Amino acid sequence: MDTMEFIADIQWGNALYQLVIFSLLIWVVSRWALKPLLGVMKKREQQVNDNLDNAEKNRVEAEQYLEQQREELKKAREETQAMLDNATKMSEQQGKEILDNAKEEADRIKEAAVSDINREKEQALESVRDQVASLSVAIATKVIEKELDENEQEKLIDSYLKEVGNE
Repeated sequence: MDTMEFIADIQWGNALYQLVIFSLLIWVVSRWALKPLLGVMKKREQQVNDNLDNAEKNRVEAEQYLEQQREELKKAREETQAMLDNATKMSEQQGKEILDNAKEEADRIKEAAVSDINREKEQALESVRDQVASLSVAIATKVIEKELDENEQEKLIDSYLKEVGNE
């Protein structure tokens, strides 16, 4: 079968009918199915583009927010460091004040102790003077009363001096 015979065997009426039906089918599909489908695809494309734009906008906002948070964190660290520095200075100052107050109190206590010691010393010397004076009077009285020889006077004076030393 060659090409000429094949063309001669075609039923042209039937082929024309099929061509018209096919064209009508294309028109119906394009009219009621293809246009809505293209419209849906166009809307979907627009929605995807809007989503991409929103995503880009959100990314930019997120970067701005991240940068803002970094700045706030930096400020917070600086404020914390400043607070620590102030606390350190205050503690050093308070420590120095406490040390100065302790030194002043120690000096005051030391001066009071020296004053007490001096007063006790004066009282002790006064007491010794009184005792020496009374013993001297007693020795003189005894010496006069007994008219002792020189050795007995020496022994008597030594014994009174020992008594004074023991008291």
